[in-house]
Amino acid sequence: MAGRQSAAAPARDHDRFTAETAGFRRELLAHCYRMAGSAHDAEDLVQETYLRAWRSYAGFEGRASIRSWLYAIATNVCLTALEPRRNRVLPSGLSGPHDGPERPPAPAAPGEVSWLEPLPDHWVADPAAAVVARESLRLALVVSLQHLPARQRAILLLREVLAFTAPETARILGTTTAAVKSGLQRARARLDDLGTPPEDLLEPTDRRARALLEGYIAAFERSDAGLLERVLRADATLEAAPFRDWYAGRVKCLHLLETYVLGRPGDWRMSATTANGQPAAAVYHRDTGGELRAHGIVVLTPTVTGISHVVEFHDPALVTTFGFPDRRTD
Repeated sequence: MAGRQSAAAPARDHDRFTAETAGFRRELLAHCYRMAGSAHDAEDLVQETYLRAWRSYAGFEGRASIRSWLYAIATNVCLTALEPRRNRVLPSGLSGPHDGPERPPAPAAPGEVSWLEPLPDHWVADPAAAVVARESLRLALVVSLQHLPARQRAILLLREVLAFTAPETARILGTTTAAVKSGLQRARARLDDLGTPPEDLLEPTDRRARALLEGYIAAFERSDAGLLERVLRADATLEAAPFRDWYAGRVKCLHLLETYVLGRPGDWRMSATTANGQPAAAVYHRDTGGELRAHGIVVLTPTVTGISHVVEFHDPALVTTFGFPDRRTD
């Protein structure tokens, strides 16, 4: 009898732990993604967060809310993991737009750059906080965050995205309120220096955003540069990891795509999705044997005047991460 009772207690504790913490998993995943810039890293960081939380659950005395306790663990897990790593970037974080002689885009050497990754919206979808979540996961913001020292990044996110007070943030990070206020000022100043202009983006559900995505997909599937010209803004930018070169201005973007990318009608297929609160598509390319194989994920920045920014992530594994098959039969 005693043995059964002793075995039952940990089971009850685990059930209580699961009941109290499971509802925070998606928002913690979003937080770890903002910190790390990688969907796959964020998954691992959340897993480590829950392992540490369970191990220390018996000592949780409720002096803070379960939410702030979990954020304290998650943030410190992220800070430890990020300490030896390079910040993740997009090509536009390496240099200015390509303005040299015409040539195919130059790829970075393997392992030379740690590339930012997109985040599937369905991983973090929460109807109660959908708009807030989308705005704080936009690619432009996540890219900017990667330019901050990890601790400043954490302070900015805890204070301005998650709305923790300065004293709460200090407790989470094991520092002083004064240090939090100073760190927040420095983080804001750094973001101002980066000069990322705010844009009035269309929500992915807006019919105008859907039309732009549909036009972009149709242009590639039909190899129709004229249709691409109609959906891209005059000042549109185009970049694709793992290529170091990126392009500014619709004319240069179209020339690159026509010359090196579009190919023949039917060479490309795309499946609509959303990533980082923006319209996106899973991309397939027809190989020499005629099969449509996973190619990557493209994320669009839609505005009322057209697509202002295109980012393609040339990583076939991302297609399955987003829940699509690794090949298409049509």
